[in-house]
Amino acid sequence: MVGAGFWAIPSAKLVFRKDGRWYAGDEPVTHERLARFFTRYLRRKPGGDGYEIWFDERFHADVEVEDTPYVVTAILPVSDGRLQVRLNDDSIETLDPVSLTVGADGVVVCWVKKGQERARFLRSAQADLVPYLEEHDEQWCLHVGEGHYPIRYE
Repeated sequence: MVGAGFWAIPSAKLVFRKDGRWYAGDEPVTHERLARFFTRYLRRKPGGDGYEIWFDERFHADVEVEDTPYVVTAILPVSDGRLQVRLNDDSIETLDPVSLTVGADGVVVCWVKKGQERARFLRSAQADLVPYLEEHDEQWCLHVGEGHYPIRYE
């Protein structure tokens, strides 16, 4: 990996894991600003095969994404009844309730970034959903505004 500024970036393999944290090799990236930098400049490689961090021609690195490239860190209610999600890149997006699914591991996932990427909910964000859940006809639904949206299971 090339250097960035005056500090050399180690050549360890960068991995974004299911737990919503960055790792360099097997060591977690504990510096918050560096982890946020990685997330903000994460993108799909041209051609769509895999991910990379691309800041400019001076800094780019291949990245392994273990599950989803983003995680939902919080649910934010909006006064008009909609819900927003805060992502690990500090962006805030309106939650598309139709996109919610529950994986085999019990983790909630939704689509973000204009429907182009998936985001896995951290446990705390899943807990934030509980007040909006209702059971209708033996199926769990998300109650948002006046709508009830069935939650699909993968």
